[in-house]
Amino acid sequence: MRRIRSKDTAPEMAVRRLLHGMGYRYRLHRKDVPGKPDLIFAGRRKVIFIHGCFWHQHAGCREGRLPKSNAAYWLPKLERNQARDKAALEHLAASGWDALVVWECETKDLNASARKLRNFLDQE
Repeated sequence: MRRIRSKDTAPEMAVRRLLHGMGYRYRLHRKDVPGKPDLIFAGRRKVIFIHGCFWHQHAGCREGRLPKSNAAYWLPKLERNQARDKAALEHLAASGWDALVVWECETKDLNASARKLRNFLDQE
């Protein structure tokens, strides 16, 4: 598990390249913003989280299923991740930030991702 990265993952880099190419500028992983989002647009008061389907248990996704072996270890761990995500989103909303979650499986279709990101960032 030491090799699992929390920053600069392939889905995160794909979204960052896409947004930069679309002309958006952002900050990365600011610790003073609740939940330490992957991308922060401070002037717009918007943040983007890029979640791995397995680690954050994407509902309905093939990659978001629980492992069959060692369930006693994995279930509490993955539930803690979900609870932490929910708490971070609630805290951000209470603080006046808009948040978007981009799932790992969504980053495979760059055109759809670009539309979703543009809609989120351009809405007032």
